[in-house]
Amino acid sequence: MSFTFAIIGRPNVGKSTLFNRLVGQKLALVDDQPGVTRDRREGEGRLGDLSFTIIDTAGLDHGPRGSLAARMQEQTEAAIDGADALLFVIDARIGLTPADRGFADLARKAGKPVVLLANKSEGKHGEIGAMESYALGLGDPVPISAEHGEGLSDLYDALRAVMPEEEEVDEEEDDTVDEAAGTDQHRPIRVAIVGRPNAGKSTLINHLLGEERLLTSDEAGTTRDSIAVDVDWQGRAFRVFDTAGLRRRSRIEEKLEKLSVADSLRAIRFAEVVVLMMDAQHRFEEQDLRIADLVEREGRALVIAVSKSDLIGRQANLMSSLRQDADHWLPQIKGVPVVAVSGVTGEGVDRLMTAIEDAYAVWNKRTSTSMLNRWFEQAIAANPPPAVSGRRLKLNYVTQPKARPPSFVVFCSRADAVPDSYLRYLTNSMRTAFDLPGTPIRITLREKSNPFAHKAKRKS
Repeated sequence: MSFTFAIIGRPNVGKSTLFNRLVGQKLALVDDQPGVTRDRREGEGRLGDLSFTIIDTAGLDHGPRGSLAARMQEQTEAAIDGADALLFVIDARIGLTPADRGFADLARKAGKPVVLLANKSEGKHGEIGAMESYALGLGDPVPISAEHGEGLSDLYDALRAVMPEEEEVDEEEDDTVDEAAGTDQHRPIRVAIVGRPNAGKSTLINHLLGEERLLTSDEAGTTRDSIAVDVDWQGRAFRVFDTAGLRRRSRIEEKLEKLSVADSLRAIRFAEVVVLMMDAQHRFEEQDLRIADLVEREGRALVIAVSKSDLIGRQANLMSSLRQDADHWLPQIKGVPVVAVSGVTGEGVDRLMTAIEDAYAVWNKRTSTSMLNRWFEQAIAANPPPAVSGRRLKLNYVTQPKARPPSFVVFCSRADAVPDSYLRYLTNSMRTAFDLPGTPIRITLREKSNPFAHKAKRKS
């Protein structure tokens, strides 16, 4: 079991910067504006030969019961309860504040080892603030600069003193574990939940987890970071990414929202299946179609989840209407799965998870060359390619070099002359013939080399 540290402290002391430094990636959003982090985020940290789990938390901010600030504090307290030790961060440039003293009381009540970190301690002002932190009564402060990577050797010594000694693993036993891990075919499916703000993304993930793991609110834009959580659904593992809502670019003005959107786009590129959530009362709006088109261009499997279905009641022929709308507005991914869900009641969640697995299977699908070329001959015979400049186009054969998404290469005589309309015909025919609904299909044209080209050069 990995040793777990929770990073705690008031807003804007550099907790997320330290988190990014320890995990070796820019996973958490960082900005000068206080209160950027809202949900708790976990990552695998490393410092020298030390490996551990690290949890980034929101800063302590008091608010009335049930408010967003109060629930952020509950998230922080849950992280403290689940941690083995605490990294208590203060801003050495500003010195001690009443909020720091409040966090110190919280850390003492937790009854867990505490490592006091005086961040931003570079320069004379930082040294003075670090000396002030002795007044907290939490031991010697470790002066660091998370942004510039200073003081990491002292941090290593402090973490090593808190962590238990690692047990030696028998080499033969270790090899057996590695072999077993290598043969495990059931690695988690990476799923990104995307959509416009306030579409119900976090509510759905909380239902999957069976707990209030992610903050939800009627206020649009509650989620800022892309938070990854592990979900086990009926024996199948999923790695699900909750993302910030995606608005039209013209409406995005604040720097923080731009960072959140960039984080969401990275989640789409990292995912294998993307679930596009739309509000049942405002479905297939322009921004929904833009997001779906982005997912198709990135080559990810797509599932459409119409959320808040409990608010529209039981409408006759609802699903038939939704599928017709999806095929009408998204012809480039015809047959995309559409599921009506409610994160509040849990209705349709089983169907959604089944649709994700099915979409993942289609996205990974491979077809033999012989079957492809039998279909290819029939497709060309039923609808021959048009003549261009009075000359017939000759399409020779097709093969599939890769999946994820299904990608095909058509060898032909004049690749630049094949019209896009004919490629769309081949794509739709292939989608029907090989049962590839809703997944991006890539067709690349490649010219065969002319075996008589060298003779033409000799004559000239």
